[in-house]
Amino acid sequence: SENPSVTLFREYLRIDTVHPKPDYDAAVQFLERVGTDLGLACQKVEVCQGRVVLILTWQGTNPRLRSILLNSHTDVVPVFEEHWTYPPFEAVKDSQGNIYARGAQDMKCVSIQYLEAIRRLKTEGKSFARTIHLTFVPDEEVGGHKGMEMFVQRPEFKALNVGFAMDEGLASPSDTFSVFYGERSPWWIKVKCMGSPGHGSRFISNTAAEKMHKVINSFLTFRESERQRLKSNSSLTLGDVTSLNMTMLEGGVSFNVVPSEMAASFDIRIPPTVDLKAFEEQVATWCRGAGDGVTYEFHQKCMDQHITSTEESDPWWKAFSGVCRDMKLQLKLEIFPAATDSRYIRAVRHPAIGFSPMNRTPVLLHDHNEFLNEQVFLRGIEIYACLLTALASVPPLPAEG
Repeated sequence: SENPSVTLFREYLRIDTVHPKPDYDAAVQFLERVGTDLGLACQKVEVCQGRVVLILTWQGTNPRLRSILLNSHTDVVPVFEEHWTYPPFEAVKDSQGNIYARGAQDMKCVSIQYLEAIRRLKTEGKSFARTIHLTFVPDEEVGGHKGMEMFVQRPEFKALNVGFAMDEGLASPSDTFSVFYGERSPWWIKVKCMGSPGHGSRFISNTAAEKMHKVINSFLTFRESERQRLKSNSSLTLGDVTSLNMTMLEGGVSFNVVPSEMAASFDIRIPPTVDLKAFEEQVATWCRGAGDGVTYEFHQKCMDQHITSTEESDPWWKAFSGVCRDMKLQLKLEIFPAATDSRYIRAVRHPAIGFSPMNRTPVLLHDHNEFLNEQVFLRGIEIYACLLTALASVPPLPAEG
């Protein structure tokens, strides 16, 4: 009696694509099988060894027009099984219709919703002027460096002739649906402090620890000011402020030895409203203020701050928001607080929206007992079917002749 779309979703959830050893081959074979069943053209692009992007294509009646890209990633984050009520790769459905599995929200649901929306439209005999491409990419959960970041530079991506892209968003506990039109820039900074070493029994001057104390104070004072700014202004969301967290602290060899070097690592997420050059100068000022021998290096430094237009004059947004109005979906426009593959799509100048149609659902990505209710999942298929109908029917734009 289970809806076949739900059965397919649960089948996909049972494929173990968890890091550090995701079974990408099984995922690609599964998705290729579904695509072939739907009559979609299949293409596989190995962006580097063992990392394949699968492209499924529903050809439009006017291939010269720019296409609609539906992106999703196949990998999922690790689990701590002792904290799960049900095994995380069995896709157990409870009596309320909640489906428990790693990837239920992030983001295997969206992958199957794309496919099942296309199945519905094809069954109804629909066809559209614009081509629809579905891309299933690896390694998003570890930064996308061997996935979308490489793929957007390849000729196979350029050949997709993308006009507008959709990618993952977040669940929303309220009635509203979150729509993400941009992302914060992730910066990972490691600060190193060099100082005078010596015996642990002495008051040694100019130690690495003293300098590190000043560095940490400067960074965390800024963190608290941003936290208070978010807390005191109800119109702001997490994506509107700069978050900063110290994530690693290194140094020392023995209890009785004052170390000559200490290091601290910080994860910083910066909204597109912030001047990145000015922010880096602030970081440099904090380090200079801690004394001599204090340096910093970047382990990640995203400088792209492109956002997607949400003006009603924009034809893509007009089509997207029009469907949502017709379906009486309340939208909440936000900057995504973390990072998705959308940033690589925007960086090569394509508009991209992050959207996962999951309202009245707790945000459980990367959390224990991740689940999605089957009725929310099925409603998402209906929403995507309507969105695709509108987006793939956007009339030719001036640049398209």
